[in-house]
Amino acid sequence: MIRRVTVPGLFPPPVYSHASVVEAGTKLAFLAGAVPLDADGKLVGDGDPVRQAEQVTSNLREQLRAVGSDLEHVVVTDVYVVSADTAVLSAVWDVVEASGLSAGPHSSTLLGVACLGYPGQLVEITATAVVPEGDSR
Repeated sequence: MIRRVTVPGLFPPPVYSHASVVEAGTKLAFLAGAVPLDADGKLVGDGDPVRQAEQVTSNLREQLRAVGSDLEHVVVTDVYVVSADTAVLSAVWDVVEASGLSAGPHSSTLLGVACLGYPGQLVEITATAVVPEGDSR
């Protein structure tokens, strides 16, 4: 269903693929950015990008389950981190990798940005995933 491509002539990525190919006719889910808010709308991990990344991946998993998919079916993500420090971006990426998103591995872009939508928000992840056949949602 998903063909993941690492291009031989390019520098090999550590835990993601250069491209993901999905056959036409496959059901896809395009998810809004997962954010570090709990079910009551309270920010989780104030000032802590690693804790926020954990909450974001948990919320992303819930979004995926709601449409009949899961982390291993994600084909592409954009990971936004409020930081210009590559060590902070790497720490957030470690959470993404540990979450199961890299099991594919999926294609991803990791970005350091100036700000995100909620006060105190440091991490957000957008995703596109395959919804496996047989799901009626």
